[in-house]
Amino acid sequence: MYPAPLDSPTRPPGYRAALVAALLCVPSFLLLLLVSFTWRPLLTLDGDIARTTHRWAVADPDTTQTFRVLTDWVWDPWAMRALAALTFGWLALRGAWWLALWIAGTCAVGSVVQQSLKAAVDRPRPVWPDPVDSAHYAAFPSGHAMTATVVCGLLLWLLRRYDARPAVWRVALVLAVVSVVGVGLTRVWLGVHWPSDVVGGWLLGAMTVALAISTYAYWPGSRGADGTASAAPR
Repeated sequence: MYPAPLDSPTRPPGYRAALVAALLCVPSFLLLLLVSFTWRPLLTLDGDIARTTHRWAVADPDTTQTFRVLTDWVWDPWAMRALAALTFGWLALRGAWWLALWIAGTCAVGSVVQQSLKAAVDRPRPVWPDPVDSAHYAAFPSGHAMTATVVCGLLLWLLRRYDARPAVWRVALVLAVVSVVGVGLTRVWLGVHWPSDVVGGWLLGAMTVALAISTYAYWPGSRGADGTASAAPR
């Protein structure tokens, strides 16, 4: 007689996303502490990179103007929020109201976290005698970088949920990576953020998306009447 095989424990919904969120929490919190307590090696590295990119920006006005257009019109937080609003409307028109509200709620939480940290840390932005651009409010974390990460991350998750065709997924992935990385680089190039502001925005944005995905299974309307995961609306 052989003992009956024991079933492997079933992992709760959103386990992987929760694990990713926990892993992202460590560097996010560590960077927040280093910035808050003005850790000198980090400030030195930020300053060295910022001074170098500022010299490049002053010496190359054509590239600088291109980056200004990208950061002010293509990857601006309001442009990203408009993209999220279009997604909300598209989902609502197909009757996926709970999913649409979850997207809107996640974006709203991301904005609240971002603005709260800016107020709490109150980090000054770089100051130059010959600035090529300007920005307001505190520096950490970068609102452009965090907003782009949250919106692009949610849209990629939606495409997976909707079983997007491989070609569509690849194009969306490339556009998302270019947007998230590109907006961060433009902010440093234009001299309105320290590099660690951008890294903080990326980390916090990714953590926000991971936390949201990990809790989606418990959101009303995420499961059908039979208790199984509801299919994505077509």
